[in-house]
Amino acid sequence: MRTLETGIQTAPPAFPNGSRHKIWIDLDNSPHVPFFVPIIEELKQRGYEILLTARDNAQVTELIRWNKLDCRLYGHHYGKNKLFKILGIGMRAVQLAPLILREKPDLALSHVSRSQIVLSSILRIPSLAMTDYEHARMRMVGIRPQWLMVPEVISKTVAQAGYEGVLTYPGIKEDVYVPRFHATPGIREEFGFNKDDLVITIRPPASDAHYHNPMSDELFRDVVGFLGNIACVRMVMLPRSKNQANSVRQQWPHLITTRKIVIPDHAVDGLNLMWFSDLVISGGGTMNREAAALGVPVYSIFRGKPAAVDRYLAANGRLTLLESPKDVKTIRLVRREPPQNPNFHRSPALSRIIENVTTTVELVCHSDAATRH
Repeated sequence: MRTLETGIQTAPPAFPNGSRHKIWIDLDNSPHVPFFVPIIEELKQRGYEILLTARDNAQVTELIRWNKLDCRLYGHHYGKNKLFKILGIGMRAVQLAPLILREKPDLALSHVSRSQIVLSSILRIPSLAMTDYEHARMRMVGIRPQWLMVPEVISKTVAQAGYEGVLTYPGIKEDVYVPRFHATPGIREEFGFNKDDLVITIRPPASDAHYHNPMSDELFRDVVGFLGNIACVRMVMLPRSKNQANSVRQQWPHLITTRKIVIPDHAVDGLNLMWFSDLVISGGGTMNREAAALGVPVYSIFRGKPAAVDRYLAANGRLTLLESPKDVKTIRLVRREPPQNPNFHRSPALSRIIENVTTTVELVCHSDAATRH
């Protein structure tokens, strides 16, 4: 276990009876950090005590520091092998157990942290898991969260899955934090790009994920090969791991040497990078949806089981799905001028999520109190 003490926690106001309900939030992957920041802030303002843990995976640690969160780190990424993944989930649950037994949270909340779901079931802690991908594996050897929260667009898919309750919120999860975004100019110059360069932010496929389809890797290679032959194009590559970064360097050494591909050597503000890019291409859901929420042209090379959220965005013209190698040449390479005063869509997603979480934790605590008496 490691503790990241990078921010100052202030005690939230006490509840009328002097007892604050405690919510345990576990950050399992990079996209979870920006998503939960406004949720944590809002819950604290309402008087809830937050116990924050995280897994040292991808850019989680750097994003925790970036957002000045006080957080304890447990576990890491256990590789692509399914057996190691399962063992890693159990091992991390064991590592978390002493803290959770000591802190006694009233509710466990995550965006599909499997270690949290397993430990919560064993310790009989009520759990609420969120997901925006209906094909994500939520059940492990019969263990699953009690409640599930999803975007309204996929609620019908999971309604019959046997959860104690399925809660919903409007829009997409990126609507929770993208409206808070403020652009910081200069990032293109930081990478050494000039005004004539056409800048494309690229995220490789999640090759270690259980839902990975090798077709995504083929599309990724085709995209890089296609763009690498266009003189004005500069690619900012955002690998998911050091191994993935090394793989990119080995596959395209000439593009690295000539800085047609630039791999940042430190964590960057992904929203800001996308905002000042001309377009985005990604093999994962979150970056695609962030770009869509920002209004930046975005192409998906994800070829796993199709997500309802992505189909929803594609149907509304906010996302283009590349489904075969021949589609790669349909990418529109057009320079984009970011608006000076963007007017981001203000979704009620955050307020509905907070309402769902607070209603659930109050229900749990009221039920516990009634049982004791």
